[in-house]
Amino acid sequence: MQEYLSHSHLLDFNHPDIQALIASRAWHTMDQPTALKAIYDYVKDEILFGYSAKDTLKASEVLQDGYGQCNTKGTLLMALLRAVGIPCRLQGFKISNNLKSGVMPSWILNLAPKEIIHSWVEVFIAEQWLELEGYIIDKKYLSTIQQRFRNHQGTFIGYGIATPCLQSPNNEFNGTNTYIQKESIIKSLGHFNEPDSFYSRFSNLTGIKKWLYRYILRHIINLNIKRFRKTSNIVDNNIVM
Repeated sequence: MQEYLSHSHLLDFNHPDIQALIASRAWHTMDQPTALKAIYDYVKDEILFGYSAKDTLKASEVLQDGYGQCNTKGTLLMALLRAVGIPCRLQGFKISNNLKSGVMPSWILNLAPKEIIHSWVEVFIAEQWLELEGYIIDKKYLSTIQQRFRNHQGTFIGYGIATPCLQSPNNEFNGTNTYIQKESIIKSLGHFNEPDSFYSRFSNLTGIKKWLYRYILRHIINLNIKRFRKTSNIVDNNIVM
């Protein structure tokens, strides 16, 4: 299991900010199942859903930002888990960009790739690997989308969410797998011991599109996310599925 516990450039869990967080929450004193749930809930709900400048942020940088998406929140989750001795790895995917419908203005969505890279974290605990993806969307944001689409039935894809049931998504950790974007996954890209090796092989954007996303487009998307958090009383039944 040592290969699933090691430090890396992105998994910089020896950073003072990460060590201070662990000490303040006393995660290092808990048994592994308790620590896993506490860390999972922290990354899910206290690190808000939002689009980071790039996928290759260090865990300490994600913590300092206080927000992230699938890939960056996953890096922080992995770093925190390894810091308290819980083995973990990454599984990479290609995912349809359709789950960003609604949160991303249509003119930006038309500029974006149809398929993007995605990841979730797998942890080894109680002699089994568990798949964790439900940490991506925080409780406050999810509740506003649930209220906004409270009359929706069936599979829901949009607003950063892709789940069989919006009102009862399988995103709370209770000792089993969790998911929140799985319905938009196209194919697996394999397992990786750390995020560094995944992002050295796969990326979403290059050139001018990468620059536009980092410095302009993601800020527009994040403003939309903040706006949705404040308008939970609006009912809208128009969604991808």
